[in-house]
Amino acid sequence: MSDMSPTGPHWLTLIGIGEDGPAGLGAEAKRLISAAPAVFGGVRHLELADALITGERLTWQSPFEKSVEAIEARRGTPVVVLASGDPFLYGVGATLSRRIAAHEMSTIPAPSAFSLAAARLGWPLQETACVSLHGRPLDLIRPHLHAGKHILALTSDEKGPQALANLLVANGFAETRLTVLEALGGERERIRSATAAGFNLDTIDPLNVCALEVAAGKAARILPHAPGLDDALFEHDGQITKQEIRAITISALSPRHGELLWDIGAGSGSIGIEWMLADPSLRAIAIEQAPERAARIARNAASFGVPQLALVEGTASEALTGLPAPDAIFIGGGGSEAGVMDAAIAALKRGGRLVANAVTLEMEGMLLAEYAARGGTLTKIEIARAAPVGGMSGWRPAMPVTQWRWIKE
Repeated sequence: MSDMSPTGPHWLTLIGIGEDGPAGLGAEAKRLISAAPAVFGGVRHLELADALITGERLTWQSPFEKSVEAIEARRGTPVVVLASGDPFLYGVGATLSRRIAAHEMSTIPAPSAFSLAAARLGWPLQETACVSLHGRPLDLIRPHLHAGKHILALTSDEKGPQALANLLVANGFAETRLTVLEALGGERERIRSATAAGFNLDTIDPLNVCALEVAAGKAARILPHAPGLDDALFEHDGQITKQEIRAITISALSPRHGELLWDIGAGSGSIGIEWMLADPSLRAIAIEQAPERAARIARNAASFGVPQLALVEGTASEALTGLPAPDAIFIGGGGSEAGVMDAAIAALKRGGRLVANAVTLEMEGMLLAEYAARGGTLTKIEIARAAPVGGMSGWRPAMPVTQWRWIKE
């Protein structure tokens, strides 16, 4: 049994440090920093702890992997890593823990930027969305933009708050109150507010957190939490799994924590996008042959706040080779291409789900054959919408969809 106790064989210590430097550290943290033969951290961290450091100072290298290797090379000798606030909240702790076992590390966290911001504003953290935009796309904020929502967003630099205000205005959230909390916990701490539309704050400290009290205008782009988003929210050329069919399809795909989806013949990317919106842990790869549609998928992914959607351009028969094995597969367009169904089934993990939709007779014939050979469930989905008929109204049916769902044994 491994020793996970505080007195175990720890050689690596992660210490969170705030803008108040040594003043905010306890006696044990100070002792460990002073005694360490090597102290790793960012330039700012090393400057904050300068008075305590007696050993070698090692700033983060680029790429960061070099520093991880340098830390590992010192395994068994005391090493201290300085980090901002809580090392395991969007911090270096998560990276190091992938390579170094927990029983080799000890951690002395400081309050995170999110904790400090919540304390200043009086916001319960459990009721607040905490989003890191540090070194990450601003688009990640989009799924959180709902009227009345409180959001704390850690930005990359002094330009982040203005860029965030611009995004809010462009998406119908102009009256959102945006509070910029700068250099929290230090002598330079400052807190200022403005609406997104009237944002005019200048000389912002690069170290800042933005607090959003979301106010939605009539035309605000709000992404509902339920599957089956309005088709009008997507940019598309007509090749899109329609709203009602998409809701049924996402349900059939049954997203589960940490899973990977292949969206074969992605069209507008709507299935992969809604899959990823179901939970932040979910991943998707969109496979699309047409270059203009591939570019459109990338734009849609950004506008829905899932810019990390992976995109593979090419024919399905060629593009599937070498991709990581999926937990679920959706086949819409391109499903009738020779060999694609067999390749998809071969790649699918055991227990994985395959869902294929057909609107053409040729594709339907293929699904009927697969159902007869492999089993699963076959469903006919028919949707009709009310539409004008002369001076009155009537039902206008959409093309029926045959859906085959199969689980690999």
